[in-house]
Amino acid sequence: MDYTEKLDTALERLHDEGRYRTFIDIERSNGNFPNATWTRPDGTKQQITVWCGNDYLGMGQNPVVLAAMHDAINATGAGSGGTRNISGTTVYHKRLEAELADLHGKQAALLFTSAYIANDATLSTLPKLFPGLIIYSDALNHASMIEGVRRNGGAKRIFRHNDVEHLRELLAADDPAAPKLIAFESIYSMDGDFGPIEAICDLADEFGALTYIDEVHAVGMYGPRGAGVAERDRLMHRLDIINGTLAKAYGVMGGYIAASAKMCDAIRSYAPGFIFTTSLPPAIAAGAAASVAFLKRAPEVREKHQAQAKVLKMRLKALGLPIIDHGSHIVPVMVGDPVHTKALSDMLLAEYGIYAQPINYPTVPRGTERLRFTPSPVHGPDEMNKLVRAMDALWSHCALNRAELTG
Repeated sequence: MDYTEKLDTALERLHDEGRYRTFIDIERSNGNFPNATWTRPDGTKQQITVWCGNDYLGMGQNPVVLAAMHDAINATGAGSGGTRNISGTTVYHKRLEAELADLHGKQAALLFTSAYIANDATLSTLPKLFPGLIIYSDALNHASMIEGVRRNGGAKRIFRHNDVEHLRELLAADDPAAPKLIAFESIYSMDGDFGPIEAICDLADEFGALTYIDEVHAVGMYGPRGAGVAERDRLMHRLDIINGTLAKAYGVMGGYIAASAKMCDAIRSYAPGFIFTTSLPPAIAAGAAASVAFLKRAPEVREKHQAQAKVLKMRLKALGLPIIDHGSHIVPVMVGDPVHTKALSDMLLAEYGIYAQPINYPTVPRGTERLRFTPSPVHGPDEMNKLVRAMDALWSHCALNRAELTG
């Protein structure tokens, strides 16, 4: 077999479909985010503004976070030196887990190297702890949740996205004595819609199911202390396992679950994705702990973030651009074609110095390709004006449809 030919065929297929992913080389500038330097393929450099990053609140350059990381690396060096079980548990890891448990009002928290690994490892391990477990998973759950559910070897049921009645039908059809778990998200990142947390918790109570919520796109940004949508809606006590990330609003790296002490102990003891992975570097854990603690006391940052998202959506809607608006901080502009989406992204970058990565299949279904903007408190009025003007001009240049303007 000609393996190189097979690789060429696979890559050509992506190019032909307009969804080959190109990574651009950027260098963030500390203290100057969202501005960065793009190194073009020819080696020349251009100043750009990042509009698609997940450092939602700019905490990756917060002085409190950086000071904590500097102190930790000066005290301990670079890596942790091992897995959590073998020399890789430090005071920094324990401190961060305590901050996270407190954040979510749970007895304990458990750190992972990413929220993807936290979802995958936890969901694939739960059937070992509850033999015969049936997992009910929202159809639009993140790939990490899908992978964890797929790999666990247990029974699974997929309910239509946010369809509580369909979920009820599935629960009612199964053995009442079987252990059950409902897995869903608080904010679905591609459309920015909210999961029906309270209604799902009501069903869980009725059918004796555990609840597992992914708050990755909400922690740090919603609720009085930034614990997420469940905190905002005063529902955290009704959720058995909460998954979150330290790599988005908190601006650092890593993922976690927060749950009862026994649940965390069991996952810690049985999940290969936890047992056999080197722990986060102490400096990363220190920076994340400082970020979590800071945002617990900074509601004004969350308020500014929400205001920025509302303003950007309002201005893009006024141009007749097709925005999905479910009231969250996510700003998706629907294009509906992978070639046009990439062309828009390329022109924004090359002609206007605006970086917004195209979102294509399989991240979103075919025909729903989009640009996804993530405004932050550190995007100033000049950056927003430039983005709005560029989108208006390019939408006309590409002869894309606009919504009917009223009023």
